[in-house]
Amino acid sequence: MASPEGPRAPLEFGGPMGAAALMLLLPATVFHLLLAARSGPARLLGPPASLPGLEALWSPRALLLWLAWLGLQAALYLLPARKVAKGLELKDKSRLRYPINGFQALVLTALLVGLGMSAGLPLGALPEMLLPLAFVATLTAFIFSLFLYLKAQVAPVSALAPGGNSGNPIYDFFLGRELNPRICSFDFKYFCELRPGLIGWVLINLALLVKEAELRGRPSLAMWLVNGFQLLYVGDALWHEEAVLTTMDITHDGFGFMLAFGDIAWVPFTYSLQAQFLLHHPQPLGLPMAATICLINAIGYYIFRGANSQKNTFRKNPSDPRVAGLETISTATGRQLLVSGWWGMVRHPNYLGDLIMALAWSLPCGVSHLLPYFYLLYFTALLVHREARDERQCLQKYGLAWQEYCRRVPYRIMPYIY
Repeated sequence: MASPEGPRAPLEFGGPMGAAALMLLLPATVFHLLLAARSGPARLLGPPASLPGLEALWSPRALLLWLAWLGLQAALYLLPARKVAKGLELKDKSRLRYPINGFQALVLTALLVGLGMSAGLPLGALPEMLLPLAFVATLTAFIFSLFLYLKAQVAPVSALAPGGNSGNPIYDFFLGRELNPRICSFDFKYFCELRPGLIGWVLINLALLVKEAELRGRPSLAMWLVNGFQLLYVGDALWHEEAVLTTMDITHDGFGFMLAFGDIAWVPFTYSLQAQFLLHHPQPLGLPMAATICLINAIGYYIFRGANSQKNTFRKNPSDPRVAGLETISTATGRQLLVSGWWGMVRHPNYLGDLIMALAWSLPCGVSHLLPYFYLLYFTALLVHREARDERQCLQKYGLAWQEYCRRVPYRIMPYIY
């Protein structure tokens, strides 16, 4: 039966049972990785040597620090922006406005941290608080998701997301009912997408670098590379913040536990895994190998940024000289599909660049342990799943034009492989 807002989207992630399992599995994975990184064996697949007690997870100090971090990033979000961009047209024909000041928030955060360290801020103490910080971040995600679920009960039908409105409370809590939950002009999903988690990730990395310098006299070359590569990635995301307005997270997915937990807990505490590993398991790295790893990261970044910039330039202005000569396929919606340039090589060249960079982030950790390669394994699974979702939506949206595009560009992510 159709819902009041039209036919319901097919259930994803295994439906309610899959959503319930993921709400247990994802937090458990975060804590497993945090414990494994600091343990002697550093096993990805084995059980932790010991389970922490509640006293190791709960800390009022960690709670205050976490709330202060969220408050700081919210305050930076509300500062005047260098630009205000409009999102895509919604069901009610309106277009929301978004402040483009994420990179500004990163720079101001760096200045504040630098001033704090010059005044004696013990940033090196942060690595010892990762477990309780992850615990309060997870708790925040559950409470925040409940607020979002309840808020969506009074939202107009036009504000609801295509998915997340199955009628099953567990599934809808996980996927999110409302597409763009806001209070006044403060957009919760847009704020969480790139602010507290991404900037928190590079801050944790920096704290791990400082701690290594305290323990060993100076940071290792491997730690410098991981910090540098991941800072470049985060800085790039925030510099090109406006591009997120056309992503599936913003335009299609509701804001529920899946994105809330991913943004504020999963990203900072699992994406910093390589730096965590290096603090407890230092790895020798010679200059020739370091140069090779830098080259791999540069190739990945070149593909990632080139593909995304080409797509964004074409969306903004197909007549731009940089993209005007590219071959396209016309669709019934009036839009054009790029079928040359980066997007004629594979259907998702940005994902290919992402995966090459993920490999470069793990290589400084050596090859003796699988644990630091978790990000590469997880991100491969994530992008393959996301690519499948993209394919379904594009086929539904563009029909025959998408079939023609797939015929002309047969490889999805990896040329001649997948």
